[in-house]
Amino acid sequence: MMRVNAMGDACPIPVVKTKNAIQSLGEAGGMVETLVDNEIAVQNLMKMAQQKGYSVKSEKLGAGRFQVVMTVGPGAVEDSGLAECCIAPVSEGRNVVAAISSGTMGTGAEELGRTLLKGFLYALSQQDQLPRTILFYNGGASITCEGSASLEDLKSMEAQGVEILTCGTCLDFYGLKDQLRVGEVTNMYTIAEKLTGADLVVKP
Repeated sequence: MMRVNAMGDACPIPVVKTKNAIQSLGEAGGMVETLVDNEIAVQNLMKMAQQKGYSVKSEKLGAGRFQVVMTVGPGAVEDSGLAECCIAPVSEGRNVVAAISSGTMGTGAEELGRTLLKGFLYALSQQDQLPRTILFYNGGASITCEGSASLEDLKSMEAQGVEILTCGTCLDFYGLKDQLRVGEVTNMYTIAEKLTGADLVVKP
C-alpha cells in the first residue's frame, strides 16, 4: 500500500498528491492510503475516486484525522504523461486563456480570496492540459511579482510553455514594475488580442 500524508494541506493539494501517488502505481494498480485533517478533503478525495471508478472507503481515525483508501485495479491508471518528467502539455487543441484581474478569487473575505486564488493557480498547474496564456492585470498584477505565494507554480507552468503576461500599465500604477519575477510585461492591445482570440477564457 502506498501512503500519502496530506495532513495540514489545503485544497487541492490532498487530491493532487493522491493523483500523483496513483499515477506512480503504474499499470499494475494497487492501494493508496491518504491521511487528511478535515472532512472537506475527505469529500474531495471520495468524489475524485468515484469519478475515476476506483474502489474507495474512508474512516475517521480521531479528532482531525481521517483516512481515505483507494483501490485501483490493474490497467485502471490512465497515462497522463506524468512519467515523462511530470510535464503536462500546453493545450494543443483549444486556445485556453486564463485571466486574473485581482489578487483574490471571488468576493467576500480578502484572506479567503487570497487562499482560493493560490489554490486555483496550483490546481491549474496540475492539469493534464495547461492553458496557452495566463493574463494578469489590475490587482492581479501583484501575483507575478516578488513576494507572491504563487511564483513557483507560475514558473513551473512557464517552463512548460505557458505564456505569462502582466499588464505594464498596471505594474506602473501599483509601483511593481521592478518587482516582476515571472513572465513578461504586456500592453492592453495584446491583452485584448489574447482574449478575443481565445477559444475559452477562464476567469476565476
